[in-house]
Amino acid sequence: MIDRLPQQAERVDAAGLEVFLSRIFDTLAMEKITFLCIGTDRSTGDSLGPLVGTLLEERGVGRVIGTLQNPCDANRLPQLIPTLPELGAVLAIDACLGKPENVGTFLVRHGPLIPAQSVGRGFGDVGAYSIAGVVNANSLKPYWTLQSTSLYRVMGMAEEIAGAIVRQRRTPIERMKGHE
Repeated sequence: MIDRLPQQAERVDAAGLEVFLSRIFDTLAMEKITFLCIGTDRSTGDSLGPLVGTLLEERGVGRVIGTLQNPCDANRLPQLIPTLPELGAVLAIDACLGKPENVGTFLVRHGPLIPAQSVGRGFGDVGAYSIAGVVNANSLKPYWTLQSTSLYRVMGMAEEIAGAIVRQRRTPIERMKGHE
């Protein structure tokens, strides 16, 4: 995904990610959400989704599609898109490229994202909710940029997303007390 329509998404840091997720989980139980973690294990910058999926599975979160072992990549995603409506609410998670000053932030929205835009292979919209991590700055060679993205940054962002999701396991009342 490329950060081309920033007005349609809210740009947040890790704290804003927590707020965004708490709004979702105040209305939906975690068990009713499918986490669609898009990307590949073959490109550092595009590994954000599978890293998040792996961390979620390791922490006991169910309904995860896309891990390092079984990525939801450009080959698998087209086959999955037709089945997504059967899965209920989908939270799509993907990497994206954006402005240099936005690297390390997250684009969140109550709405879908379009995977693979940064490499010119945009698929259809996916997700009732979406998180796109800005892993690097957009360039004239986005494929190369994703290949040369800092693994340290991507792993840190994956930990922030997975941690924020896992912390939402608390009940809505417990989450409200945490905001006081």
